[in-house]
Amino acid sequence: MRVSLFAVGRLKAGPEKDLASRYLDRFAKAGPAVGLELSKLIEVQESRAANADTRKREEAGLLARALPEGAVLILLDERGKTLDSGAFADLIGRYRDNGKRDLMLAIGGADGLDPELRAQADIVLNLGTMTWPHQLVRILIAEQLYRAVTILSGHPYHRA
Repeated sequence: MRVSLFAVGRLKAGPEKDLASRYLDRFAKAGPAVGLELSKLIEVQESRAANADTRKREEAGLLARALPEGAVLILLDERGKTLDSGAFADLIGRYRDNGKRDLMLAIGGADGLDPELRAQADIVLNLGTMTWPHQLVRILIAEQLYRAVTILSGHPYHRA
């Protein structure tokens, strides 16, 4: 299954980008052994629209254009469902085992997610009830993707 990461906003060169890249590289190297392939990282510019609803709608449109047909869409949002790392790995494994070819994880913009996009998502997840800067969310989800691969492969990286 091809896994892509979509993010509103671009990471500038620096330690956050380096760390996110390190985990995505680990995922890319370890994933094929369990049927997961890092497909792409898509970064789009934040909308410059005058109001939040329009910005969310424009950003959702960019995501819709990047989303492969039939892909699983996982949105990251503070109002989403909380999963532990094992349940996240199981979720990805189930999608893979059910023959899904593409999975897209999406990090919305600073204003949040368009309600229509939320309605289209297969699942909306959060990374805890605290608010996280987008740079850290990118690192956290990259690490969790790598951790999911290690869980699915039985590697000792994850110690529950």
